[in-house]
Amino acid sequence: MQASAGAAAGAELLLGIGDDASVVGASGVCVTSVDAMVEGTHFRLQEGFSEPSEVGHRALAGALSDLAAMGARPGEAYFVLGLPGGFSEQQALELMRAAAALARDTGTVIAGGDVVAAPILIVSVTAVGWAAGADALLTRAGARDGDLVGVTGNLGAAAAALAQMEGRAPRSAAGAGALARAAAPVPRLSEGLALAAEGAHAMIDLSDGLATDAAQLAARSGVRLELQLGDLPLADGVVEVAGALEVEPWRLAAGGGEDYELCFTAAPADRERLEQALTRAGGVGVSWIGTVRAGPPGLVLLDGEGRRVQLEGYEHRW
Repeated sequence: MQASAGAAAGAELLLGIGDDASVVGASGVCVTSVDAMVEGTHFRLQEGFSEPSEVGHRALAGALSDLAAMGARPGEAYFVLGLPGGFSEQQALELMRAAAALARDTGTVIAGGDVVAAPILIVSVTAVGWAAGADALLTRAGARDGDLVGVTGNLGAAAAALAQMEGRAPRSAAGAGALARAAAPVPRLSEGLALAAEGAHAMIDLSDGLATDAAQLAARSGVRLELQLGDLPLADGVVEVAGALEVEPWRLAAGGGEDYELCFTAAPADRERLEQALTRAGGVGVSWIGTVRAGPPGLVLLDGEGRRVQLEGYEHRW
């Protein structure tokens, strides 16, 4: 695969692109995520939807977001491109150049991969992260009774962008921010490292939507999460798009996927310290949206009036 790697090679990479295989020296524990994007399921290559550069950025961002959710430091990434007939060399270069730009920005090294023919465009990314030891990482299983539930950044941009791209809501100046963010999401790597280092208890990235991902965290931790939908932080354009769709804004914020923010739990006594750590990590804000309770594992979603709401995140069906 011909593609520029990220910035200077990380300490673990001993041999990268140009040989039959990459060589990585062991340093601490290895954290590995495999993520795939498939044309027609995760993106559409047509006017008004996704450009090849956006596909490359999003593919790497999604895999790196999994590392962020574990509190791992990014290391290497490996790409497999399945290219259909008619997908030009120039388009493939645009895809990989965008991925390489994100790799440089995040301190990731594109260390290898493969290119094959395929009936549709498929981009599979294996992202490898590192940590000093397993005890330095966060999982979905550590939430405790009495914890607060926090979320980084803002939610709903991807759902608002999709509604505009599909014509269910008009494109507007107000919704332009959602479109831009959905095209180039930012994996919260430094934030994940900060939360792990400062004592958060459990964490998950919001790739399938808060309603789905928070339920997974609750199930893995064996607890009940109670979330206040009225407290969700809304991305630019969400209120306007929700108005056009005649739905509550929190439906986009909790039910849409691919926001790639982090949802985590922490002790109330650690709230201020975690807020300060996130500010130092990148200036992204944190919103406290609920609490953890003992009891039958599950997720309880409450609207602004305290009424229970049934809501699912976004799932790619097969």
